[in-house]
Amino acid sequence: MAESEPSNRALTTTRFSELNPPLSEPVIEALTLAGFQFCTPVQAATIPLLCGHKDVAVDAATGSGKTLAFVVPFVEILRRYPSPPKPHQVMGMIISPTRELSSQIYHVAQPFFATVQNLKSILLVGGLDIRTDIRKIENEGANILVGTPGKLHDIMERLDVLDFRNLEILILDEADRLLDMGFQKQLTYIISRLPKLRRTGLFSATQTEAVDELSKAGLRNPVKVEVRVEAKALGDMASTQELASSRTPLGLHIEYMVCEAQNKLSYLVDFISRNMSKKIIVYFMTCACVDYWGVILPQLIALKGCPLIPLHGRMKQIAREKALASFTNLSSGVLLCTDVAARGLDIPGVDWILQYDSPQDPNVFIHRVGRTARIGRQGSAVVFLLPKEDAYVEFLRLRRVPLKERKSLDVAFDIVPQIRSAAKEDRDVMEKGIKAFVSYIRAYKEHHCSFIFRWKELEIGKLAMGYGLLQIPSMPEVKHHSLSVDGFSPVDGIDLSQIKYKDKARERHRLKILQSKQAEEPKQNRVKKIPDDNVAITRKKTGRQRRATQTKEDDEELENEYRLLKKLKRGLIDESEYEKLTGFGNLEEGSSESNSKDYGAELSTGSKSKRAKIKRGKNAKNTERSRARKNKKGSKMMRLKMIKNTRA
Repeated sequence: MAESEPSNRALTTTRFSELNPPLSEPVIEALTLAGFQFCTPVQAATIPLLCGHKDVAVDAATGSGKTLAFVVPFVEILRRYPSPPKPHQVMGMIISPTRELSSQIYHVAQPFFATVQNLKSILLVGGLDIRTDIRKIENEGANILVGTPGKLHDIMERLDVLDFRNLEILILDEADRLLDMGFQKQLTYIISRLPKLRRTGLFSATQTEAVDELSKAGLRNPVKVEVRVEAKALGDMASTQELASSRTPLGLHIEYMVCEAQNKLSYLVDFISRNMSKKIIVYFMTCACVDYWGVILPQLIALKGCPLIPLHGRMKQIAREKALASFTNLSSGVLLCTDVAARGLDIPGVDWILQYDSPQDPNVFIHRVGRTARIGRQGSAVVFLLPKEDAYVEFLRLRRVPLKERKSLDVAFDIVPQIRSAAKEDRDVMEKGIKAFVSYIRAYKEHHCSFIFRWKELEIGKLAMGYGLLQIPSMPEVKHHSLSVDGFSPVDGIDLSQIKYKDKARERHRLKILQSKQAEEPKQNRVKKIPDDNVAITRKKTGRQRRATQTKEDDEELENEYRLLKKLKRGLIDESEYEKLTGFGNLEEGSSESNSKDYGAELSTGSKSKRAKIKRGKNAKNTERSRARKNKKGSKMMRLKMIKNTRA
């Protein structure tokens, strides 16, 4: 079993200079210049372990200082290496799940990397041209790799020049997210290229969910570090001021607000308008929702002059970096984002975290609210819940995340008419609203807490009103399930096809496509002639069909002749009647020799006829049919011969 290394609040008075084993002077100076003198609990517990050649699995509250907890020992281990590394000799790697987090770690660690001479580091994240990174590594070399699993995997596959045989330390930040985000294949490949004799550290605020996967990261008997925060218990025991363990920072105050779907946006706008001087992060469930509200909210009268910055994972890398940098430099404003900004990011001065949509993964809840109240500061968070989602509060309390109810006040204005007005004026707004609505329902279906967030119980009409839709879109979730559409007020007398784009170029393109579709409709809608049932339809049969028909006719004829022959033998019919019914009446009577000659002559004639037709270029199928008729006639003569011999 892994050894357990508990930590307590007394360790917050420990200085970096007092740690054992002691840190080097250049690292102490870099910490002092950055304004760090005292260790946080996670730093005081983790740094000595990693420096003492131990593997660690760290479970600590978000905002507790985990980045320095692995950057400091990371540098100390590399400083102790006996000889300067070669240009392409990789000595350490730091892997995190998102581009933003990797960039943040890289920039925080730069002053510490600089304390090691001749040590070259590189940031490897997606969204940038990989050829540039390859040329840089080939020309300048790299001893420290910081990046995301996908990009690191790609670089390691393409470049044979990198040498990983002497790697000293591997750090996996937000380890649980790495293991459940679809990076298992890339991580398995990366770890397979690394030596087993190394130091490994896994860090996360929800580490317990990743403990079972530690073997994949190659940890050898790791020390488990758990840093717990003491907080006053909420609920019925509040009067006793009983201390309870919490997975959230001590200075964080979390509230929840229950409201109807059609009123949720009004409460959000009212909250932002009352806190225009604050720095706020608003989380949505999907990228399409961020796109939609990022267009709608700036148009609302109540939010005029408020900086609103969208950020999500489908934006280009340059746009993502610009958005994050802009919000970081603001003293007040609003960041509209998805969970791409939920983990690890240290954005200074965040006052409020608003969760407009609850996260699909309940573990992400802790990371979202952890963007505020960092390193001992104060912060607040609010999550909006629908009436049927109130069981989520008790669920979070069982997971050591205490919440307190926030009473919903009456709002002075209704936002829906303003949204619908914007949708009527610009087709882009209307289409973004439909995409956001559809994406929300489909993401809601995939919620990890499906026993609380039941998508079939969504009040679809109220939800569509909350999104300001002009009409409820046609989608399978609406068609094939009994979702309630009560509460939706459709806009009468409006043709959605006539709503235009404000962008003239997009509108011209739309009209061009519409005209081309209208030109194709007459061709597709031509009335086909329906044949009269009384008129016989004759189609040319295939050779197989003709042969099958001929065989059937021959069988029926032979069966009929056999019945007549039996009647003739019993005396029910005479010979003249038999010849009349079978068609043999025009044949001349004679000896068996003459009949054989006639039969042979017929066959000879048939053969000559066949050869003649082939020479004249007649169709072979017609020749086959002619031969069948000859054989049929020959068989009739043979049967007649047998009958006459029997009578004789």
